Amino acid sequence: MSIWRDFLVAVVTALRKPDEQSLARERRRAVEKLAEETIREEQRPADPPE
Repeated sequence: MSIWRDFLVAVVTALRKPDEQSLARERRRAVEKLAEETIREEQRPADPPE
């Protein structure tokens, strides 16, 4: 019975890894986009005082 359990665990793990990797890539892209937007806002010239 443990052979089948090990097999099923291996299959589930193999199927989950791509999802975790794609989520990690999406998180990295979101953080990079946020960083770029923040840098862009910081570099924008401030409105002159009236």
